[in-house]
Amino acid sequence: MPADNHNNPATIVRSADGSAGDVNYGAVGGATTYAAYRQPEPRIAALIEQALGPAATAVLNVGAGAGSYEPTGRTVTALEPSQSMREQRPAHLPPAVDGVAEHLPFADGAFDAAMSTFSIHQWSDVEAGLREMRRVARGAVVILTCEPLAVQDFWLAHYAPGVLAAEARRYPAMERIAAALGGHVEVLPVPIPWDCRDGFNEAYYGRPEMLLVPAARTVCSAWGVVPAASVDASVAALRGDLVSGVWDARYGALRRQAFYQGSLRLVVAR
Repeated sequence: MPADNHNNPATIVRSADGSAGDVNYGAVGGATTYAAYRQPEPRIAALIEQALGPAATAVLNVGAGAGSYEPTGRTVTALEPSQSMREQRPAHLPPAVDGVAEHLPFADGAFDAAMSTFSIHQWSDVEAGLREMRRVARGAVVILTCEPLAVQDFWLAHYAPGVLAAEARRYPAMERIAAALGGHVEVLPVPIPWDCRDGFNEAYYGRPEMLLVPAARTVCSAWGVVPAASVDASVAALRGDLVSGVWDARYGALRRQAFYQGSLRLVVAR
């Protein structure tokens, strides 16, 4: 597909790895094997597939990372700025194009649909990236993200308030996303299963011990934007309450809850 030198914003600052957000995935992804903890959850993937629609055979995946949630049975073009993320894509997926959301190197209407999962909070210019997705997609634009107003309702805020406050600041509001996309926009809540394979923070709502694992925390980027001493204190407090039984006294019912309705949202623009 030909490049399109559209009226894009100023040059995006990128790290040596190519990462374009506030996290260097050369450290996060390479050192901890990101793909081992952030695998696609099939029940969430099914919702994305449905939102893309049956006519979307050519799909652009923006901020594609290691390839989670890329739909099968369709022609997918993946775009990812981080070299370490591109290198972790499994062999059955096509190589990803090096690029950023704010400067999509594709012609107007080049795809049937466009998607992005857990990526827009990393963009330097959210509105520019969303407008670019709208520009290159003839049909639906599908965004998996989190509602910032709901992020701090999760029990982890009791132990790591700085982490969830940072996460809430980074996610753009649903109204902001909808305004940038235009057209008919739906915001759908996404239930999180107890055994969710995708290890974002809320995925461990009923498995708190996983958040004691350094690698499991590191691949959730908000842990990397708070001071190390704060992280250590949060982990120590959680570990202490798990050992003493305090966590289970407060939140133990979540261990038996099949789904959790947290901050996860699917934004679908048509």
